[in-house]
Amino acid sequence: MNRILVVGSGDVARRAIPWLAKRARVFALIRSAEQADAIRELGAIPIVGDLDQPRSLQRLAGIADRVLHCAPPPASGPDDPRSRHLVAALRRRSVARALVYIGTSGVYGDCGGVWVSESRPCRPASARARRRVAAEQTLRGLTRSGCRVSILRAPGIYAAERLSLARLERGDPVLQREDDVFTNHIHADDLAWLCCLALYRGRPGRAYNASDDSDLRMGDYFDLMADTFGRPRPPRLARAEAQAALSPMTWSFMSESRRLDNRRIKRELRARLRYPDVAAGLADARRARPDLLQERIAHAGA
Repeated sequence: MNRILVVGSGDVARRAIPWLAKRARVFALIRSAEQADAIRELGAIPIVGDLDQPRSLQRLAGIADRVLHCAPPPASGPDDPRSRHLVAALRRRSVARALVYIGTSGVYGDCGGVWVSESRPCRPASARARRRVAAEQTLRGLTRSGCRVSILRAPGIYAAERLSLARLERGDPVLQREDDVFTNHIHADDLAWLCCLALYRGRPGRAYNASDDSDLRMGDYFDLMADTFGRPRPPRLARAEAQAALSPMTWSFMSESRRLDNRRIKRELRARLRYPDVAAGLADARRARPDLLQERIAHAGA
């Protein structure tokens, strides 16, 4: 029976585990024993370990044929020591046949709103994205040991449980249309499905834009969310005014514009997305979570 190791047992990984557990013996790395029961209920065998403590990872050597790596880098620093520690642990014995990593489309940097394929060079503009590039480079090193490494470059992940409704309720601004940036999205269920497909169908050393078919500017995305859940649309401000009103991290997301070409996931992974665009995903979220719906608000000029 195939054996799969899941590293980083967060939301997306937990959505993938039940499907994987029907087809393989699944082990999931958890940081605390308190998480064990929840992981067992999903069908995986918990292993307590911490990517920040290399000695705790000794049990991972040779444990699995395939690895799903969902753990993010640390919040600071120039690179990703967590991925380095994982690679070192896997190399203690024969490495897995395949590894899939959930990275970020932020590695491309600002692309001026053009369509971006996976062949575009990485030009990360933020320290956060530079750590992701470092992780990709570290993991690609496993290909020399015969491991098939595939990277899913994910954009903004959303689902009924992870919507930015609090931002709408605070009245955080977005950019006026002439200044606005293009943004990209993927539903958490679809990203989990892409992880499963890539474990079996991903090509060696291949990156994949794990994005849906939406072609949206950021302000339009928040307008759609507001209209779907009965919140007020966010105010539109000029670039200088918006930068002064937002946190540096939020502003960093509004400083980059690109549209992800997702044809490779359809052609090579043979993926069919459950939520092909944001409108479909938000409509399903509204059906799934009617408690989030507020009375429809009339918008001036809408």
